[in-house]
Amino acid sequence: MATALDKSVITCDMEGIVETFSDGAQVMFGYSREETIGKVRVSDFSPGEIVLQNLGGWLATAVKEGEWVGQTNFRRKNGDLFGAQIRITPTFKNGVQIGFCGVTEELDQPVDVPIKGSTKVVKWLVVTRAPFLTAALTPCFIALAYVSGVLDHSVNWLHATLACVGVALLHLASNVYNDYFDYKSGTDQANTKYFTQYSGGSRSIFLGLIDLKGTLRVANVLALCAFLIGVYLTYAVGTGVLAIGFAGLALGYFYTAPPLRLVARHGLGEVVIGLAFGPLITLGVFYVATAMSAPELWSSFATMAFIVGVPAGLLTSNILLINQIPDTEGDAATGKAHLVVTFGYRAAVWFYALFIGGAIGVTAYLGSALNNPYLYAVAGITTFFAAWIISYMRKHLYARTLVKGNVATIQFQIGFSILFIVALLLG
Repeated sequence: MATALDKSVITCDMEGIVETFSDGAQVMFGYSREETIGKVRVSDFSPGEIVLQNLGGWLATAVKEGEWVGQTNFRRKNGDLFGAQIRITPTFKNGVQIGFCGVTEELDQPVDVPIKGSTKVVKWLVVTRAPFLTAALTPCFIALAYVSGVLDHSVNWLHATLACVGVALLHLASNVYNDYFDYKSGTDQANTKYFTQYSGGSRSIFLGLIDLKGTLRVANVLALCAFLIGVYLTYAVGTGVLAIGFAGLALGYFYTAPPLRLVARHGLGEVVIGLAFGPLITLGVFYVATAMSAPELWSSFATMAFIVGVPAGLLTSNILLINQIPDTEGDAATGKAHLVVTFGYRAAVWFYALFIGGAIGVTAYLGSALNNPYLYAVAGITTFFAAWIISYMRKHLYARTLVKGNVATIQFQIGFSILFIVALLLG
């Protein structure tokens, strides 16, 4: 006869954080209530590729039809894989959905859950956080627009393409290094508050998509590939390529890596990211485009090439800033003293406004310095959208609906950069 210990009953909130953990769940999964309630997400019990491929669809079906019933695989605390029958239903309070309930019965053996090729691709996008590459690539395109549009200098597109690929690889390497050191420092483990795909890192180690050693190995390979591109470009255009490239990698690496751990320096981390993902990139790409082919342009306009990257860098700092808000309590517990931890949630809105205002202000300055009226138009048009984001962020600072502001911040950085590039080409 079946008993309560034969079934696992787990409830979670809308973010997947465990709220109740039955006696049967403790027996089946090997965790205690003290280890799980309020501390882990239900996705942590499943193989990562299954979560990526299926969990969203299961939950959507449960909400639409009232339940989802099927078979899948889970992992115990000791790592053992086992098959199970699970029934997922939405939970409500006062007519409003507040989470989900999963009732699980163990099967005799693991289940065959086919993993699609597309899921394996998505896995690596998650591990490297490749969708955030726009933060690194937009400054590359800004630099090329400055060279070809403003200075009217022809571009060696082989060198330019290699430079952009090198920058992208350095960005991906920095992302993976950051996940590695965040996990080692316990920051990821401490982040038990709500998170979205825009905060909390990739969570790839937690999901079991890759282990800690594999994370470091991937980061090293990405950095090595970027280095090899840098060696070729150094041979082709000059030693400044490696100097600027190493500076960018160092800033990205030491953002979370000891002994510097720049993210723990009370706001220095945001400044460093703004530098690394803006003016340092535009300066580097400008060097590749001019140092050998037009040294007089390099010597005369390097400072301006640095300045044109400032707006994009400040807007990338804002992406980082708003993404830190959901992680603030966990970050504070592990010494990750970024701006939100140091000055508080309310101050985050003021820093956000300062960065976005700085980006618009520098753009207006460049309109004057470059005698380019189109840049004035960019500054004017984007001011209205900037005001809306700041207002939305202030109103939703403590709610999960802030995620709309996360998305809008990324869209603003991309849209602003596109307009900025067009203005440089037209001017």
